Order: sequence, then structure tokens, then C-alpha cells
Amino acid sequence: MRKNRGALSGIGLAAVLALGPAQAADGAENVWRLFVADRNEPVMHVLDAASGETIESFTLESQGRLYASESGETVFAVQADGNVAAAFSTGIAEDDHGDHADLDVTAPKALDAKIAGEKPVHFVAHHGEIAIFFDGEGVARVVREAELAAGGMQQRLVETADPHHGIAIPMGAYTIVSVPDGEDPSRLPVGVRVLDADGQPVGEIAECPGLHGEAASGRVVAIACDTGLLIVRAPGGTPEIDHLAYDASLPEDAKVSTLVGGRGLQYFLGNFGSSAVVLIDPEDETPFRLIELPLRRVHFAVDPVQAKFAYALTEDGRLHQIDVLAGEIVKSAAVTEPYSMDGHWNDPRPRIAVAGDEVIVTDPLNGVLHALDTRSLEETREIPLAGAPYEIVAVGGSGAVHD
Repeated sequence: MRKNRGALSGIGLAAVLALGPAQAADGAENVWRLFVADRNEPVMHVLDAASGETIESFTLESQGRLYASESGETVFAVQADGNVAAAFSTGIAEDDHGDHADLDVTAPKALDAKIAGEKPVHFVAHHGEIAIFFDGEGVARVVREAELAAGGMQQRLVETADPHHGIAIPMGAYTIVSVPDGEDPSRLPVGVRVLDADGQPVGEIAECPGLHGEAASGRVVAIACDTGLLIVRAPGGTPEIDHLAYDASLPEDAKVSTLVGGRGLQYFLGNFGSSAVVLIDPEDETPFRLIELPLRRVHFAVDPVQAKFAYALTEDGRLHQIDVLAGEIVKSAAVTEPYSMDGHWNDPRPRIAVAGDEVIVTDPLNGVLHALDTRSLEETREIPLAGAPYEIVAVGGSGAVHD
């Protein structure tokens, strides 16, 4: 498992901000904010993680699924029923000075950047670009994060053959895009292809039946298929795609369909069946390690600060800390009441974000956020939040703060 020394980003940056201002060991401050979308109402709340106070609330067009950019400076609310993806400034910007970092802390705000289209679903942030795939059109719209706050956003359109539940992954001058099932585009994609800057195909289609799920870790991208994973590297700038077949020791009746990428260590964490997760290290001689959970899995996330840990919540309301180096559960704690996985996939259930040295778990049926210490897994406090807090990302970092 390789070390990934990339900047704090995505869930990681979000997690740090969730903790709120606090003095770090070197005299710098840790600043975290929590972005929480309601399950029943079209609203997103921004909380100071340290105090638990709501800084701002934003009205959405419909229920929003939340994603942080790699820098942590932008959060997107992807609203499938509202046919729009809206961008918000987190109000946290890191300025790297080599021996230390400065944090510019301002109020969170809605940006003018709104990416409209029919049924936006899949969000990918990669190397400063954001790609949102619109299932209802079979197209992706790609923007550069650096242009969002400046108000000069230009959209690059990436087209496919048919509307389908697809993905697009920006990779420098290239884009990897899903290939729909030619016989029935309503089914999951059957592969991916590489497009150049002019939208022209490069090479052959890489087969990926039942494509669903994508993540990046370090300089590697993984895409989940029925038969295994596609592993994408671009050592010379041009994407190279290899197929990593599932190990024969894994259960035959399951597959990965949700992936998250490790931060600080290069690995991937995916679901595998209803009550297990699998650790994936494409560089290892034994790339798949299955971890059985005591009950069905509700949600899982990686720890971007303590890179060796990940977390999974099971339907009995217990949170499990996973040591990804050892490949086993090392701590467990009761957090919420039971949340059954029976019913609709979008029923209100808890979600996890890691914020520095705290794990934050939403509890939509009780209108609270639970904060647990990552070292002991003891609950340190509850943060009340009206409504049904559901989706969550945490953004933040450590540095000298300039308001």
C-alpha cells in the first residue's frame, strides 16, 4: 500500500473543517466546516464544527447530494430532481508557503456557477476539474474549479451515444467516459473509452460490464465492474487502462458498486455484498482483502487525517473503525438507533464524514449529528440540527488563519 502525499482534499479537507477553530500543536489553527443536506427539504446547512452553530443555510432546487472538490474550497450540491448542480464556496482557502500554510477564512456563499441539465447524478473531481454526468442526456459537463469563484466558468461538453447512468473522468487533455449498453441503454454501462481534447476516441473500448462506481487515490483511478476493476494510470499523460479481476477467494455472488479512495495511503475501499467491505491495493500481490461486517452496511468512509483508518456503519447503529493496514476491525461503538437497510435505497439513513480527530455521523430520524473521537471512538457530543440531516461533507485544514 503506497503512501499518497497529496494535499488534504475531498472528504479529508471537509473532515478537518468540521472540527472548527482550534489551536494546533505548532500554533496554527484547525478550521473545519460541515455541509449538511436535509433528506426531506431542499436545504443545505453550513455548520462551524467546533461550536456546532449554523453559519448559513442555502435553499436548493431539490434534495441535494453533496461533494467536495479536491481543494476543499468548493462544495457541490448535485440535485437530480432539480436538474442542476450548484456550487458553493466553503469559505476556506489554503495558501501553501512551503514550511507552513495560511488559511483564508471567509463566509460560505453560493456561487453564480450552476451547471444545468437533465438529471445530474455522477460527480467526479480530478486534478482541478469537475465533471458532472447528466443521465437524462448522456452527456457530461466539465468545468475548472479555478474559474468558479472568478465567475468566468466555461463548460466543456462531453457526449456519449445515449442517455444512461454514466460517468466522465477528466484526466488532463483526456476524458474517460462510460460506454452505454447498445441494446438497452437503461442498463448499466458496458465499458469506458478514452477521448482526446477534441472528443475523438483514443484506442479501443475497455470492457467493464455493469459499470458502477469510481474513485481516485494518489495518481490511480479505479472503476468498478461486474468482473473486477479497471485501473487507470497516466504515466506519460495518456491514460492507460488495465483490468484487475476479482480474486477467486471473493464471494462469487457480489461485486463492488461503490468506491472511495484512500488519502495519505494509496488504496481503495469498496462495498462487496450487503455486509462486507473490500480493501483494494492494485500494487499488491494480493490486491483484495475482504472484511466481513457483523450486519448489513449502511455507509462507509476513509479517514484522510489518520490515513490507516476507515469507518463503516452497520444497520444496528454501530460504527466500526477499520485498520486498513491490518485489514480488520479494531474498534466498534454504538452511535444511533438501528436503521434497517430494508426499503428504498434513498430512505433517510446515517452518513459519515471524518473531521480531523472526530467522526461525524448524521442521524436523520432524530435531527442530530453525533461526534465521536477517532482515537477512542467515544461519543463526545451531539449537535442538534432541525429537520432530517442526511448527506454530509466536512472541509477544512490547519494553518495560520487570516479572517
